[in-house]
Amino acid sequence: METLVIEGPDQVQELVGQQVGPTAWREVTQESIDTFADLSGDHQWIHVDVERSKSESPFGTTIAHGNLTLSMIDGFRLDLVEVKGGFSMGVNYGWNKVRFPAPVPSGSKVRASAEMTEANDLGNGWLETVTKITVEVQAPDGTINEKPCCVGESVTRLLKA
Repeated sequence: METLVIEGPDQVQELVGQQVGPTAWREVTQESIDTFADLSGDHQWIHVDVERSKSESPFGTTIAHGNLTLSMIDGFRLDLVEVKGGFSMGVNYGWNKVRFPAPVPSGSKVRASAEMTEANDLGNGWLETVTKITVEVQAPDGTINEKPCCVGESVTRLLKA
């Protein structure tokens, strides 16, 4: 898989429109869903009650929290974008328009792709990038859902060295 490599501030603008990915697949287990439920305090039955979900959920099983899927992007980001030089630090500034078009059933796998859509010089040494991240879901039977399970615009600020 190719990585979007940022060599320095002068190169960032030319990376707009470039797409990278997808990453390797990563399994979403019931254990990871339960751990997220414990950390977040969100124990809604569609996430943690396996037996009830089999009979009452339209998905036939438990599903991952949307915010669990969103948080997994931070791990995928390491495979998608690499900042090699020219900056002293970078910070996650937030998200624009996050959506969860499809569920992530327990036992399925997810992977991510990215496209830098904006790069803006904010002055005072700061650059801001907006990167569209798309996460796909693969069912335990190997079928890839036609709809992504998460799409969001990650906003990052980089301080020039």
